[in-house]
Amino acid sequence: MTRNRNVILAIDEGTSGTRAAVVDADGQVSCLEYLPLNVDSPRPGVVEQDANTILEKTLAVCRATLARAASEQLNVVALAIATQRATAVLWDTHTGRALVPAMVWQDTRHASELDQLAAKWDSTLIERVGRPAGVRSPYLWAAHHLQKTPSVILAQRERRLAFGTIDTWLLWHLSNERVCVTTPTNATSASAYLLAEHRYCLDWIDALGFPQSLLPELRQDADEFGRTRPEVLGIDVPILACAGDQLAGAVGLGCLDRGQSMCVHGTGSFVDLLVGTQIPPATGTSHDGTLTMTARRQHNVSHYSLETFVATTGSALNWICEKLHWFDNPAQISALAATVNSARGVTFLPALTGLRVPQLQPNARASLCGISIATTQAEIAYAILEGIAHSVALCIDANQVIADVEASELVVGGGLSGSDTLLQIQTDLSGMPVRRMHESDRASLRGIAFLAGSSGLLWDSLQQARATIGTDAVFEPSADSGARAKRRASWQARVEAELAHASAFDNGCGD
Repeated sequence: MTRNRNVILAIDEGTSGTRAAVVDADGQVSCLEYLPLNVDSPRPGVVEQDANTILEKTLAVCRATLARAASEQLNVVALAIATQRATAVLWDTHTGRALVPAMVWQDTRHASELDQLAAKWDSTLIERVGRPAGVRSPYLWAAHHLQKTPSVILAQRERRLAFGTIDTWLLWHLSNERVCVTTPTNATSASAYLLAEHRYCLDWIDALGFPQSLLPELRQDADEFGRTRPEVLGIDVPILACAGDQLAGAVGLGCLDRGQSMCVHGTGSFVDLLVGTQIPPATGTSHDGTLTMTARRQHNVSHYSLETFVATTGSALNWICEKLHWFDNPAQISALAATVNSARGVTFLPALTGLRVPQLQPNARASLCGISIATTQAEIAYAILEGIAHSVALCIDANQVIADVEASELVVGGGLSGSDTLLQIQTDLSGMPVRRMHESDRASLRGIAFLAGSSGLLWDSLQQARATIGTDAVFEPSADSGARAKRRASWQARVEAELAHASAFDNGCGD
């Protein structure tokens, strides 16, 4: 017999898929439903998704989860939403339909325009927004559509145009408030949020040609977002949290305190080092791939992190399996890699949409090198995982260069964290223990529920919620420092070769 208990409905809308589940007071995630999402790249630099499909599939998984929860006599008391960050939507408020394909956070189509603005703006942006002009901007993307796309121009003229990232898009449809709002963990990634002031950098918005009238209202990550619309989900409960998926994942992994470092492996791999409630000082552009983030904002207090990421890791595995058909699925890659001790000279650079560290280079390309007639499929599999681990190790180093606090271990979550082989390679390359939490692949669902329920609904604090999380496994380094340095230097040479090639491409010498 099931017992009636209170739960929070949690949404985790990611780039490669969307899912919903319920989370109870014991931190248990259940009634999980998932649907995959397509990502389109019609030409180099352009990465898009259908926002209407994102909405439809998100509603579908929510309804399926709610049906299962009802059958188990679970009482849903709130909704919490985690989403992919910086993916932008333009929609018609009369029809509720997106007018153009959404620009995905991996998109670099406007990199050259942003590069032209960098000389004037980077010093200000790095100090106050936590990042340089970068390689993509939702606001610049929208400004182009406002100039060139007839349906967008007409909707703006008739005052029925709305703009926002995926959090804004979903909240507009799910909440009875029907207003455009966003939160710090999402606004930070959109690259025009003043970290210390909890407001937009309006001068930068103006420089990008984006109308201020379309800016979503800023709330906190743990806040009141109205109530769910019964005609949409069939329930009437408060919406109490909305945050970026990776940072919700940090909460769901128990990473709340200064000095904790975590990596969430999803479509990409995101490494965050928590630095507390004080923004670290700007250090120029020596590590322009390292970003200062709002890790969460709650009770009018912002907590910050340093973040560096590899844009294509989980998506690289999917690409290798689905487009190249080299393996049946990512699980087979991990299983085969576990049968060998090394890649025997094969190296993989997961740069399908460019590099961020050790240098921001959108024209860099992915590569698989060092293959001989004796190379086996298992060695290629090992090289793929090793390339991801090397990239994450670079991210750890980049964060540490800026931080004045040192992490003692790396806490991991997300789908790829289920690979023991990847995590052992990771600890050997980084030289620090790697801790995998229980149900680490559900960290974003758990974390966003923690944010929604930690003000007395299910827990009295985030610390009390965190106490429900257990450790699944800890991986310790097995390689000595000399072997580690040799492996990393060899892979770094491959990265430098690709950067040189990309530089030639920039100068018109590439194909």
